[in-house]
Amino acid sequence: MSTAKACYYETLGVSKTSDGKTLKSAYRKLAMQYHPDRNPDNAEAEQNFKTVSEAYGVLSDEQKRAAYDRFGHAGVDGSRAGGGGFGGGQAADFSDIFEQVFGDAFGDVFGGGQRNSSGPARGSDLRYPLEINLEDAFAGKEVNIKIPTTKTCDECEGSGAEPGTEIETCSTCQGHGRVRMRQGFFTMEQHCRACGGQGTTVKSPCTGCDGVGTQATRRELSVTIPAGVEDGTRIRLSGEGAAGTRGGPAGDLYIFVSVRPHALFEREGADLYCRAPTPMAVAALGGDIEMPTIDGGRKRVNVSAGAQTGKRLRLRGLGMSRLRRQGRGDMVVELYVETPRNLNARQKELLEEFREECCPDSHPEHASFFEKAKGFWDQVTGEN
Repeated sequence: MSTAKACYYETLGVSKTSDGKTLKSAYRKLAMQYHPDRNPDNAEAEQNFKTVSEAYGVLSDEQKRAAYDRFGHAGVDGSRAGGGGFGGGQAADFSDIFEQVFGDAFGDVFGGGQRNSSGPARGSDLRYPLEINLEDAFAGKEVNIKIPTTKTCDECEGSGAEPGTEIETCSTCQGHGRVRMRQGFFTMEQHCRACGGQGTTVKSPCTGCDGVGTQATRRELSVTIPAGVEDGTRIRLSGEGAAGTRGGPAGDLYIFVSVRPHALFEREGADLYCRAPTPMAVAALGGDIEMPTIDGGRKRVNVSAGAQTGKRLRLRGLGMSRLRRQGRGDMVVELYVETPRNLNARQKELLEEFREECCPDSHPEHASFFEKAKGFWDQVTGEN
């Protein structure tokens, strides 16, 4: 690939009608192919990389592209440093191109991107898993927890330096926390290894924290779990995370709440569902059954005569508390008609009498089903 009067569109392998997205995709592919880091000591790849970068730098700019489309290279040669050479000004342009296409990580190769400031650093955020039962989620609760964390060193007050000694500006990076290195036409920037990006060095580290500025500890906190909290809720406690370094602010503590499954209730939002085994006689004749409620109480529920399995009874206002809102959800009782087992002789005798006395009207769904089944069999066998 040659840079001498090469058509920018041909250089990128696109047409003159290509949009910005197509240009960006073509440039990214070629830039990755010819990037010097992938082709060390390859002069041809380096030149190709310059060429595709120059082409994209013109075609990605609407004004430059318009001038190029109208006048060709003559329309944009004046904007190229050194008449098309790879000078410092153009390196800065390519930094912008790389930041736009690849992000700050590649922009730093050209000295672009954001700089990490030295000095105090914010502490890490901490995560604490907390498991509660459904009753606690309903009523809310104060919970005492112990978390492993860090605190500011008492001896050096977070500076990392032995009391009475001074913190010095890093002589390698002159306090910037980052250093630059030139490699060919690249200006590379990275964290200063001498000071770890802090911009300062400690000549006499604090013996209480080995110069870190923080000490390991366990902290006990009282956490309020609000009524109505749901499984997966995240509670943020600002400033209760790990201590910052060099006097920086503490991080945050995030408590992730999980609610254990309950033996009786299943939750769906603010509503509770409970499956209620119902004796066959009660379902057939009607009657009351006693149901537990999440607040520890009891509720008598009337079952109408002829109730079937799957019938749902909604008890208004007996569900879960609503998080940070007034009122409660509902409790839904789903009946499950239980066929009696382990019958004695007298019970079997009574059921035999009951079966003899039954008629199709006593079991309408049964009768309807077998009427349909009979019609199906007749159709299959061809009988009328």
